[in-house]
Amino acid sequence: MDNKIVLIILSLLLPPLAVFFKAGAGKHLIINIILCFLMFFPAIVHSLWVCFKDG
Repeated sequence: MDNKIVLIILSLLLPPLAVFFKAGAGKHLIINIILCFLMFFPAIVHSLWVCFKDG
């Protein structure tokens, strides 16, 4: 998914869903789900990082 505004909104509201749309089902999704259960803010930061990193 390349729409950055949608990714930002999803990262703020549902971080695992934004990571799934950008990276698919993999290690980043599992990490983000764990972060979401532990604390919500680190999940948001991780989601934004995954969605906007180069490469």
